[in-house]
Amino acid sequence: MWGTMALPARTRPVRVGDLLATAVPGLRERLIESEIQVKWEGVAGPEAARRSRPVALRHGVLHVDVDNSPWLSELTLRAEDLLARVRSRHGPAVTALRFSLGAPVRAAAPRTRPRAARPAVLSAEDERSVDSIVAGVSDPGLAASLRRLVAKDFIARRRGDVASPSRRTLS
Repeated sequence: MWGTMALPARTRPVRVGDLLATAVPGLRERLIESEIQVKWEGVAGPEAARRSRPVALRHGVLHVDVDNSPWLSELTLRAEDLLARVRSRHGPAVTALRFSLGAPVRAAAPRTRPRAARPAVLSAEDERSVDSIVAGVSDPGLAASLRRLVAKDFIARRRGDVASPSRRTLS
């Protein structure tokens, strides 16, 4: 008659992050690296965190940039304690710390919602200039790409991001 259908065995829920980390090689290290970067002040302390920042986790080695030699020496001396703290918070994925002199550490900006940038608008004169530059291009895709490129150039020049050809000097 009717066959019986066996119910699937109950399994425990699996976190999406764990699934992704299993599916994408190297993702687990990147997730741990990101978490360490966010929580570095809790591991290193406020003074050391102002002078250092974790920059990469490669093959279990956490690379930390330090902004000056005295702090490099200090953190190198404290490496064993810092490694123990990292491992207690983030697990055994980190096997060693490597400190090196790096760029000055910038103070973390307060976390606020980023303001939406106002869209840059070309003046009517700039639009006419862009149209005249693009007019000779017959391919529509190429013309659209050139239009975007030239419009961005006009906007950058207006903001002062790019020197105009008349202001450039050859060395």
